[in-house]
Amino acid sequence: MMMIETKKTVEDYIINRFTMAILPDSNKMCTRILEYEEEFVVQKRPMEVIDQSCRYFGSSYSGRKDGTKNLMGITHKSPIVIDPANSIYFFPTTSSTRPQCAWLSHYFIKGSSKTEHDNTIVTFSNDKQINLAMSIGSFKNQYYRTAQLRTMISSRIELEQRKLNMLLIPKDEKEKNAIYEQMIRELDRFSW
Repeated sequence: MMMIETKKTVEDYIINRFTMAILPDSNKMCTRILEYEEEFVVQKRPMEVIDQSCRYFGSSYSGRKDGTKNLMGITHKSPIVIDPANSIYFFPTTSSTRPQCAWLSHYFIKGSSKTEHDNTIVTFSNDKQINLAMSIGSFKNQYYRTAQLRTMISSRIELEQRKLNMLLIPKDEKEKNAIYEQMIRELDRFSW
């Protein structure tokens, strides 16, 4: 891992749309947080930050991992959606149970390159870099699996949005009449 001078220590942290990476710290009870413009150390382990952030957005790490499994069949090193409304997707660099596991935001990754000793340098969109103890092949696999998860969830959200738009903005007289008739049936159901 790249060593970065940290500006502040915090007790709690929720992943947000500026979070680029959740990195294990040399102190195993802390986590280094890289945001687009700031860096922190939080007094929790990386998995605690991940789970707490998932819970903040209405699920748990276990629930998000199960969701990935149901959608894609992935059971190991699963990418997860932390917050689908803000399109926040993260993937682990190794098994999430290992203390050296880092979590990276799919959105902020600009590039990657192989280094000696089969490590990978990841470049973020703000040109910050970190050196990860993982092969470039493993990194790219994780990156592409996360892209696939993003695409699947985005497609489902867009489909639901199209259905809602069809109800709110009918195309023609036939759709207007169908919606009107459905509303009348619903009102009749609840008539006293």
